[in-house]
Amino acid sequence: MKVKLSSRAKSVEPSATSGMTAKAEALRSKGKEVLSLSHGEPDFKTPDHICTAAKQAIDSGSYFSYPPTGGYLELRKAIAEKYVIEYNVGYRPENVVVSNGAKQAISNLMLTLLTEGDEVIVLAPYWVSYVAQIRIAGGNPVIVKGDLKNDFKVDPNHIERAINGKTRAIIFSSPSNPTGLVYSREELTQLSQLVSQYPDLLVIADEIYEHINYSKDRVCFASLPGMLDRTITVNGFSKGYAMTGWRVGYLCAPDQIASEIIKLQGHLSSSNCSISQQASIAALKHDLRCVNEMVSEYAKRRDLILSLLSGIEGIKVNKPLGAFYVFPDVSSYYGLQHPFKVENSKDMCEFLLAEAHVAVVPGISFGEDRCIRISYSVSEETLREAIRRIKLALKKLTEEATVQ
Repeated sequence: MKVKLSSRAKSVEPSATSGMTAKAEALRSKGKEVLSLSHGEPDFKTPDHICTAAKQAIDSGSYFSYPPTGGYLELRKAIAEKYVIEYNVGYRPENVVVSNGAKQAISNLMLTLLTEGDEVIVLAPYWVSYVAQIRIAGGNPVIVKGDLKNDFKVDPNHIERAINGKTRAIIFSSPSNPTGLVYSREELTQLSQLVSQYPDLLVIADEIYEHINYSKDRVCFASLPGMLDRTITVNGFSKGYAMTGWRVGYLCAPDQIASEIIKLQGHLSSSNCSISQQASIAALKHDLRCVNEMVSEYAKRRDLILSLLSGIEGIKVNKPLGAFYVFPDVSSYYGLQHPFKVENSKDMCEFLLAEAHVAVVPGISFGEDRCIRISYSVSEETLREAIRRIKLALKKLTEEATVQ
């Protein structure tokens, strides 16, 4: 039987990060020692006080029923209070929707906001799923690119040129996946001033890496003048609290949008895991000492990988100010051949996996084919060995291509 698939399903590419993980696992199954720098995942254990809260929730016997669709009121209150205290943003529990990870929060939002043919401006390089989520919702992504020379930051003038009558929103992440860029308060203010000129334009600010920020600029976009009712803030517990497997994300939005998302989520997935929500409450009510310790370690790893990459001829890389990725330009190696021609970022990742047994992610999936994404959320020992292998593989590529 030949199954007819929807045009939406066929328009979506597989996740690049999941794809590289699968290829790395296939190689491991053949007995190869593969080092993975492809995961967007902390390598730290979830802090003890969070785990303890989950155990206590189980032992209490009080959290075995379906939670409210939008999340427990206690958690929504704690999230709203966090924004009031940390950013002076006047969110209320009614503005908060808890979901199964920030990925679902964004998907729900796109399905709520977009009508067929609507456009969303995506600042590139972008997180891999933005484009797919927009297309699944029937919208059209409009890509506006930054450049390595400017730390991949997008000029507001370029954004303005992309705005038209179909534009519903602008989406970006800061700190950024995949580049680690952090927009300064001044730069975000310039963007807010542009947005204020278009009464129907919304901003989707993905701030999932808010805590993993090595700069002095920790800004919530909704805190900027006039932006509270124009912003949907996306966040979660996966990155800052090392809780990827707990699957708790959320968004904060104006009342009308939040209530519509809760209605939609009620049909798609209902509520988030009751035990995970109790763990998340504990995360918010505790101090940030454990988070800061993790961030301090990430900063050391960032400096290490930048130092290691600087020793590889032909690689260009900027100094990221947040998240746990570097996004080096490797295009100087394109056109070389061993054993097949390396013409783009996908070829480069295939080459490094086959030759160095190191898994990284092609930049084309983030909107920039000249680059590859490398995660440094692994041990220093793994980083040193992985970059050593990459350096040898690229040296071999260069030398053998020269002979040919």
